[in-house]
Amino acid sequence: MTDEEKLFFAGCPEALALYEPFRARVLAAVPDAYIRVQKTQITFANRHGFAFVSRLAVRRKAERPPVWITVSFGLRRRLPSPRIDGTVEPYPERWTHHVMIGDPSEIDGELMDWIEEAAAFAAMK
Repeated sequence: MTDEEKLFFAGCPEALALYEPFRARVLAAVPDAYIRVQKTQITFANRHGFAFVSRLAVRRKAERPPVWITVSFGLRRRLPSPRIDGTVEPYPERWTHHVMIGDPSEIDGELMDWIEEAAAFAAMK
């Protein structure tokens, strides 16, 4: 992990315990991915960005875990899952989904299937 990635979590270093396993699983699943750290998010990209980690609060405060990261990804379809905390369609046939992760166990096969689908979708644009 780079110093830039660590610095991104300076305001909530506990969230690194969620980011690290997510990062490892994404890089294992999408070997050609690279990481770009920006002010408000960390982008995982191949040809284009396909997964984004942020501290975006997509739930009301009372419903948030004490420590979290928000994983966002884009698909051609809208996912009908209760795990999705927010969805927007910024342009036709492009759905951005937001999932708040509060425990490493939530970085599971289902989430990684969505991330791999997002990577394939980004690669074909």
